[in-house]
Amino acid sequence: MNKLRFILFILLSISAAVHAQDKEIALQSPGGNIQVSIALSDKIYYSVAINKESLMQKNYLSLQLNDGTLGQNPKLLNIKKGKGTQVLKPDVPLKFSAVNNSYNSLVLNFKGDYSVEFRAFDDGLAYRFLTQIKGQIDVVNEDFAVNFPEDYLLHVQQPGGFKTAYEEAYSQVNSKDWKATNKMSNLPMLIDTRKAYRILVSESDLSDYPGMFLKGTGNNGVLSAFPKVPLEFGEDGDRSQKILKEAGYIARTTGTRSFPWRYFVITSSDKQLIENTMTLKLASASQIKDPRWIKPGQASWEWWNDAAPYGPDVNFVSGYNLETYKYYIDFAAKFGLKYIIMDEGWAKSTTDPFTPNPKVDVHELIRYGKEKGVGIVLWLTWLTVHNHMDVFKTFQEWGIKGVKIDFMDRSDQWMVNYYESVAKEAAKHQLLVDFHGAFKPSGLEYKYPNVISYEGVRGMEQMGGTLPDNSLYLPFMRNAVGPMDYTPGAMLSMQPEVYKAERPNAASIGTRAYQMALFVVFESGLQMLADNPTLYYRNLDCTEFITQVPTTWDETKALEAEAGVVAVVAKRKGQTWFIGGITNGKMKERNVELNFDFLEKGKTYTMTYFEDGINADRQAMDYRKKTIQVKSGDRFLVKMARNGGFAGVIK
Repeated sequence: MNKLRFILFILLSISAAVHAQDKEIALQSPGGNIQVSIALSDKIYYSVAINKESLMQKNYLSLQLNDGTLGQNPKLLNIKKGKGTQVLKPDVPLKFSAVNNSYNSLVLNFKGDYSVEFRAFDDGLAYRFLTQIKGQIDVVNEDFAVNFPEDYLLHVQQPGGFKTAYEEAYSQVNSKDWKATNKMSNLPMLIDTRKAYRILVSESDLSDYPGMFLKGTGNNGVLSAFPKVPLEFGEDGDRSQKILKEAGYIARTTGTRSFPWRYFVITSSDKQLIENTMTLKLASASQIKDPRWIKPGQASWEWWNDAAPYGPDVNFVSGYNLETYKYYIDFAAKFGLKYIIMDEGWAKSTTDPFTPNPKVDVHELIRYGKEKGVGIVLWLTWLTVHNHMDVFKTFQEWGIKGVKIDFMDRSDQWMVNYYESVAKEAAKHQLLVDFHGAFKPSGLEYKYPNVISYEGVRGMEQMGGTLPDNSLYLPFMRNAVGPMDYTPGAMLSMQPEVYKAERPNAASIGTRAYQMALFVVFESGLQMLADNPTLYYRNLDCTEFITQVPTTWDETKALEAEAGVVAVVAKRKGQTWFIGGITNGKMKERNVELNFDFLEKGKTYTMTYFEDGINADRQAMDYRKKTIQVKSGDRFLVKMARNGGFAGVIK
């Protein structure tokens, strides 16, 4: 009887597979709003709709190996349907302390020892290849091909090549006009259908594989592009290498593995882009058994203000020296900051991480910081770390709390593997990692949550090149896929037409209230206070607000959101809510009505807030601090000047 049942099961599976080969295979999200239709012919095609409205048509996927292409003339063996429902609790919760992860899935098993898994969520779609091939394989290329039914508006970041710090300003491209010969884009990409929907494209669970780029096809679509594996390197200064020779493939990897997830966040509300957690939902589980030593927090940083405190309380020659760093530690201790960052100059040489600059005396600073409850994070070039991987053991012995690693500027397979080896070795020695000159977060920060932040953003170090018009895309794009080290906190604020500033008197574009709001709106497990402690002491009301803003959150609620235009977000830590709002420079004043329906009913709260002053449109330093009583259901009008903001705390 058991044999008969088994034979019947096999026959039914074969029949279903043959039937599916000729028919479309349907998948929909748990709520039914997102529909995926998969068709098998010469390629594996899939089309995507939301609420039955077509968004993408006849997308296709393939994986080209050195001895054949997976996904070309696919022969389906069987289909496995499934669903997942779980609650994820990230070790470093940037949006939510608990995330519901519910999806419906299809695993299509094909002849040739490979499968494709699709997952449909109520807020998006993802797929990945899985292979069961013996030995090693060379991946020559991968096709991630997306086709649009109409002319969409694409928000992209376009570097000059695969070597990039990912700091270009965003640009806008009509999908019909994006030719294969035009500049490509790195991820994430934001698609505006020009109707009711937005689509955010990125990847997760990136491991032993290159990061993906996108280019236009010239036929109203986009296609993937990947850097090839570097084989030979040459010298290129003290912080980089020249690639002298490349392989004919993009990855050499094990033949039995899962490949990175390619995902789409699909929504009719830009609020959902801010609140999305898709990278987390698709990332590998944490490899750190006991993460309690991982301590997110704020840090004082000396580079942006050129280590130049001054004034009557500074009775020493300021600069990159022992006395100045003790001043930063004292400042951090006074306001409860967990760390100070020591940037370039703490070591005698950028190529030798074991010999501190005698003017700085790192060992004395470690001792002094420990006495004051402030940890030290040291800057290094990636090349120095690569040449001295034993530095993590040494730093742990010294008492260092973390490293800021800079200038990678690549995302080929070699460099992706470097990131993971650094994360793993640093975790072994209980060190945080902040990657600068870095590609976007792609899941490593969940696999190794000691990876506390990434740069890979046009941040405030770009000085006058950091316009709110560009930064208003960050909550919907770059920060929507993972932590972002933007380095906010300027106390000198200017409108763009009058901007003139250089270190040590660095300044930002945008109002003072805008700068304060960034600490609430932007997400980073290691959040910088980029300006001079002298200026923070002189602006105590602002400093006291900034330094009470958490870096991890229990709940995130977008209150007003339009990509590139305005973002107002409420975030909860315990019983305390913070609100941050920012807007671009297109209107002289923007009014947003807030509804406090997220507050617990029956309670009265006190809100202390900072808003743009009456003259902030001209003098960006102008702000007002006020305190009012609020309760659930109350409505409140926020007025923001151009390039302005709003920041408040509700207790």
